[in-house]
Amino acid sequence: MLKTFNFRVILEMMPQFLQGLGNTAWICLVAVIGAILMGIISCVMRLSGKRLLSFPAIAYIEMIRSTPLLAQLYFFYFGLPGLGFSLSETQTGIMALSLNSGAYTAEIIRAGIVSIPKGQLEAATASGLTLFQRLRYIILPQAIGVTIPALLGQMIVLVKDSALLALISVFELTRAGQLMASERFMPAEGFFTTAAFYLVIYFVLKFLSQQWQQRLIFQQDR
Repeated sequence: MLKTFNFRVILEMMPQFLQGLGNTAWICLVAVIGAILMGIISCVMRLSGKRLLSFPAIAYIEMIRSTPLLAQLYFFYFGLPGLGFSLSETQTGIMALSLNSGAYTAEIIRAGIVSIPKGQLEAATASGLTLFQRLRYIILPQAIGVTIPALLGQMIVLVKDSALLALISVFELTRAGQLMASERFMPAEGFFTTAAFYLVIYFVLKFLSQQWQQRLIFQQDR
């Protein structure tokens, strides 16, 4: 296999892959921020106890989790223009990733909130803290703290799911591999390089996750 594998062409196309890597990085960063915001908002709405807030949150979470990301991506890309909403390919991809990952993030954070002892919540309420203060100082710090491994795992899933954006012509890592396969007729080299970059991203995120967990364990033992 290595006899026919053309590393020279990979080096020639490396600027294209590095550009795709940069685009993947900032797209995923924006999508992660959007997913965390959507997750927190949806989780708070679901646990609010008010039907007017909890029902839309439950509907959003269940609809997103019960349908594939590819179908959601195509709906936003092809369906929204028909409804009068015009977005670029990149904006559509970020929105799809944020909404999809946000539903799973909401459930992860909800599990963290449920794990908080009720006595702390009752004490915070008795102390006269408002809902926003309880969320900011007591609930969310603990909920996010205990769910960091799961949240980072969801971040890794989001990065891998970003490969689907190539299907709507967003230039990122997978799209760079597709272009190499079509322009140079070297699909093995193109997608091998794409997979190698995703592998690097995975190990970087995994390393950061382990470092973060160790830091949290150290702080808890102090």
